[in-house]
This record gives sequence, structure tokens and C-alpha cells, in this order.
Amino acid sequence: MSRPEPKPWIAEIHAYVPGKSKSASGKPLVKLSANENPLGSSPAALAALAEGHVAADYPDPDARALREAIAQVHGLDPALIVCGTGSGELLHCAVQALCGPGDEVVMSRYSFSLYPLLAQKVGATPVFAEPEGHGASVDNLLAAVTPATRVVLLDNPNNPVGTFLPPAEVARLHAGLPADVLLVVDEAYGEYVDPAFQTQAFALAAAHENVLVSRTFSKAYGLASERVGWVTGSAHLIDLVNRLRGAFNVSVSGQKAALAALSDQTFVAASREHNARERARLAEAIAMLGNHGISASPSEANFLLVHFDGAVTASRALEALAEAGYAVRHLPSQGLPNSLRITIGTTAATSDVIATLRQLCGEAA
Repeated sequence: MSRPEPKPWIAEIHAYVPGKSKSASGKPLVKLSANENPLGSSPAALAALAEGHVAADYPDPDARALREAIAQVHGLDPALIVCGTGSGELLHCAVQALCGPGDEVVMSRYSFSLYPLLAQKVGATPVFAEPEGHGASVDNLLAAVTPATRVVLLDNPNNPVGTFLPPAEVARLHAGLPADVLLVVDEAYGEYVDPAFQTQAFALAAAHENVLVSRTFSKAYGLASERVGWVTGSAHLIDLVNRLRGAFNVSVSGQKAALAALSDQTFVAASREHNARERARLAEAIAMLGNHGISASPSEANFLLVHFDGAVTASRALEALAEAGYAVRHLPSQGLPNSLRITIGTTAATSDVIATLRQLCGEAA
């Protein structure tokens, strides 16, 4: 060899391609493509960041204060929590701990785009269970499990579809899995769900040794730039993740901002309420364009997956929204060439998106 060459499974991985933030003419666009919080960040978190810190000092490697605060908010044991650079690092650790060449990682066909990469990075095979109405199907996920399956990844609510499996269905999925298969319940959008449904996955993880639940501060908490996530599960699983996570993985600023954000649950509630209101308004407007072949999947997240099956194509809508000043996510790489994922933005942004779609369809404003 004339140069270092990667393992064959690494060569098959395609680098992440971010959504566009500028139009074809170079004009900056309002991002409705990354599922960021349109309300920004909690004032408490911003105040904590403004305090500054000693840049020469390492952060607390165990994020002890942050873990204790997370545990207090959610009624968990801080010893059974690990923090990471976003939930993505921790999901990677879980898959890396259990999988290698010859193993399989099962996920729904339309799931978080990171999931296949988690399998490929360790030489495992991603296995896609067919969806039901674009969302995850418990029966199909269970049917996809084989003796080679080591992990099942479930994003709930789902990204990019937005669908949500109720707690009873998640429990049914878990009950159908062999005890040596790990179920990861990725709740990146969990804070947008009705609070009555926000604790059951934690209870499932507390009761079994093969359930890991992940959360992030990137969405409802509005701290995407700080890259802070966390997982909880049995002592055995937490030990595995701790062995593999990066040392000093959560920055000082990330820990401070997340700790302050946890103290401001009023901001989280306001984010959830704004999202529910604007999502319903956008969904209603899209439903009224059904005779033009436009529809949206049901969503419990902070976005809608909008389908274009008529004269107005997803590509044309993408261009029109960019002309109106907005970037949304086109998903042909995930097998959804006729769909756009549109983040719920400000009230003004929702109005603009509705007006643009109506204009495309020749409807009066």
C-alpha cells in the first residue's frame, strides 16, 4: 500500500451533508431545516454562558453537577446517567460496545440519518424494518430481528417523520426482544411530547438491563451549539458507555448552560406550547391543500414531514421556500424524494411557509 487505507466498512460511509443555509443566489436563509428551537435559549442558560469561565481549565470529566440536576428533574439516579457531546456520542458508544462485523443493528426505514452510520462505523450491518405510514411499526421491527441482531434503535418521536409510538407500544417492542438485544429509545424530541408520556421510557430502562434512553439539550432546551446530551439505563449499560465516551467530553460552557437550562422549565414548557400551536396551524393549512396532492405525516416533534404527490413537487416547493427566505430539508438521500421536513419556526415563519405553499398551489392568500 502507498498510503493508509481504511477498513472496508469505513470506506462505504458517506460524510454527513448539512442542509443548505443559503439560496442559489447566495442569500442567507432562515433555517427551518435543522429542527432548532425558534424561541432560542433559556435566559437562564444565556446568563450562565455570559458569566464566562477559565478557558485553560478542564471541565468536570463526570459532569457531576449536571447529572445530579438531570436526576432531580426526572426522578432518576445520577449514578445511572452519562453525559456526552450531544446524544450522538453516547448512541455511538452503545452500538460500539455491543456490535462489530457480522452483527446487525435494526431500525425503522425512515429513522434518524445517524443510525445507519452508527452500525457502519463498527462494521455492523444496518437492517431497515419497513414502516407503517412512514412511522415505525413494532411488528415489523420485531420481524426484522435475527440471531445476529445486537441493537434496536428507536427514535421516539421519530426523525424525520415525527410520528410517536405510545408507551404501551414501546413496552410491546421491548417485550418481544431477546434479553441480550439492546433497545435504545432515542428521545431527542421527548420534551415536545405531552408530559403525561415523558417518563415511561425511563421506567422501562430502570426495570430492565437491556434498555437505554437518550435525551439531548439541542432541541426544546435550545442549546444545539453547546452539544450536550445524556443517557440513562442499567448500571451494566452505563458502565459500558462510560468506558467508551470521550474524557472531558462535555465542555465547561456546555455543562454550565445545560445546568442553568434545567432550572428554567418554564422556558421548556413555553417551547412545547409554541411548538404545538404552530405545528397544528401548519398541519391544518397543509390539510387544506390535500386536493393538490400535499399532505403531512402526524407529528409529535418540532417539525412536519410534508409530502408532495401532485403537480407541485418537493423540489419546486424547496425552491419556492428558498425564494421566500427559508431553508427546509429535502430528503432524497433517506428515500423520501417527494417529501420536505419543515421545522416549526416562529409565528411569522409559519405564516410565510403557509402563504408560499398556498401560492404554489394557486390558492388565494
